[in-house]
Amino acid sequence: MHIRRLNPEDAMSFRELRLRALKDHPDAFGTSYEEAANLSIEKTAEKLKPSPDAFVLGAFDEAGKLVGMVGFHREKGMKKRHKGVIWGMYCLPECRGKGVGKALLAEAVKRARKMKGLELITLRVVASNDPAKNLYLSVGFRTWGKEPRSLKIGSRYMDQELMVLDFG
Repeated sequence: MHIRRLNPEDAMSFRELRLRALKDHPDAFGTSYEEAANLSIEKTAEKLKPSPDAFVLGAFDEAGKLVGMVGFHREKGMKKRHKGVIWGMYCLPECRGKGVGKALLAEAVKRARKMKGLELITLRVVASNDPAKNLYLSVGFRTWGKEPRSLKIGSRYMDQELMVLDFG
């Protein structure tokens, strides 16, 4: 497995993996499949442009196929720049339990720690998603709150746990 920062040239494979994640696990993400499917490949490539405050990492198998991803962005504004956000964590089902997710997350945290003035990373996870919560706990995140009915799909609601990794 190889982990690297994705760039605009990876837009097609990123889009494909992101759409699969949203289609197969609609309750695990704040973005809907429909919203992401309507995003042009140009807009997708834009999300992958190099930035000092944001990145998307990809995990690639031996054949060079994108099998996992995680996004990070730093909050904007003077009063919030000390915080970053993990988003879009996903690994193909056949890669789960093999350390791919943990390696992606650890690399994201490592890169974020190098950002001057960054003090903590937050994320949201559906409260019933124990495998994801256990992954986040394993790299040092802790739950600090819960948002009831945070996501709604049709008439079904999902609570989200709010987690933080504090560098202090």
